[in-house]
Amino acid sequence: MDSRKLRILAAVVDNYIKTGEPVGSKTISMMPEIKVSAATVRNDMAILEELGLLEQPHTSAGRIPTFSGYRLYIEEILGQRELAKEEKERLDAMLGDEEFLTEELLLQSASTALAEITKCATVVSNLAPKYSVISKVEVIPTGKRLYVVLLITSNGKIKNKACRMEFDLTQEHMEFLQKFLEENLEGVSVSELSDERLDQLITAMGTYMVALSPLVKGICEMSRDLQKNEVIVTGEQNLLTYRDLDKSEIVRFISHKNELSSILDDSMSGVQVMFGEEEDQGFAIGNSSMIVSKYQKGGKTAGSLGVIGPVRLDYAKIIPYIDYFTEKLTRFLSDQGEGKEDDND
Repeated sequence: MDSRKLRILAAVVDNYIKTGEPVGSKTISMMPEIKVSAATVRNDMAILEELGLLEQPHTSAGRIPTFSGYRLYIEEILGQRELAKEEKERLDAMLGDEEFLTEELLLQSASTALAEITKCATVVSNLAPKYSVISKVEVIPTGKRLYVVLLITSNGKIKNKACRMEFDLTQEHMEFLQKFLEENLEGVSVSELSDERLDQLITAMGTYMVALSPLVKGICEMSRDLQKNEVIVTGEQNLLTYRDLDKSEIVRFISHKNELSSILDDSMSGVQVMFGEEEDQGFAIGNSSMIVSKYQKGGKTAGSLGVIGPVRLDYAKIIPYIDYFTEKLTRFLSDQGEGKEDDND
């Protein structure tokens, strides 16, 4: 693959992204960066087709990029584009004043801003609940044989579950339970609350096990919910404006968007591009792509931020935006963590 063929591939991709029409050799030969005849371009495009980087939708038509062609273009040709100072200032203004932002608000602001400037759907996953610690567990009587279990985590998440018992709990039951929960659950990482660990807790209750196990099972169900990654999708309606995408598949995606969680978990560090029809990625929309990047907190992956749109996206424009937002999220969460450590000191 020599530099001229790479330039021709880049020219085909850029032109197809702009027009949505197959690109012919004459069009490419007239571009100032190519500087060769249409015949030479035609020969090189035939070689690129043999390599699986271009395809010809109709015999008489020009070429369009394949998924492999897009991937080579993104990984080898695009390079790193630095956002202008004015662009960064505009993005910062869209996020809001950091002094008044919480982690949750910043994620929402980044997702909304990215959807607005890219005209795509944006997806944010947040691993924070999985890595948080249980701050408090409380059982509150709310009616005859009805109790609410309240669970609060270190990152501010609050879960509650109503449990109906076979009989009303005595004062002795309540005192034992509150002490048991404080000693065995408070300060424990959510990720440690496996089914095995909770079975051990139920057994450790001894003679109180039969009376109180429904409440511990309620805690078990809440802990499972907390261990699921939160997935926020914004701007889904933007997808309906693209004629390249099937409307019925978009509707299915909107109703099954939590399926993105496992895909985002499996994505690698750095900016990664996935195509909806490639290797059954599972985000349900044919002819679509997802550009995703991870952000960190305390040196660990804290979640992912990405854009979903048609394959024919302006990657050169969108990837730097995603880069900037994930860097911003990482810096904010790191500063926030350091601030909490200073407060503790």
